[in-house]
Amino acid sequence: MGGARPEIAEAVRAAAERAGVTAKAVTVSSDLVAEAILAAARKHKCDLVVMASHGRKGLKRLLLGSETQHVLTHGDVPVLVLR
Repeated sequence: MGGARPEIAEAVRAAAERAGVTAKAVTVSSDLVAEAILAAARKHKCDLVVMASHGRKGLKRLLLGSETQHVLTHGDVPVLVLR
């Protein structure tokens, strides 16, 4: 897997600002992806978390787990899932 990509986060932040949406670019590196996302959302008092989903199904989903699913079920911030 890749790791934190600050340049991508910054490009998304800039696009949001151009669209009139206040945004902050935050990158975090951790082996505990979902927990790191939830902690960052709390720390920065996020109104929304946007995540991508690979849309895995069946056995692959069970074996690989789902970071997006974990954030959806364990967080208290709304999550927008892009597929």
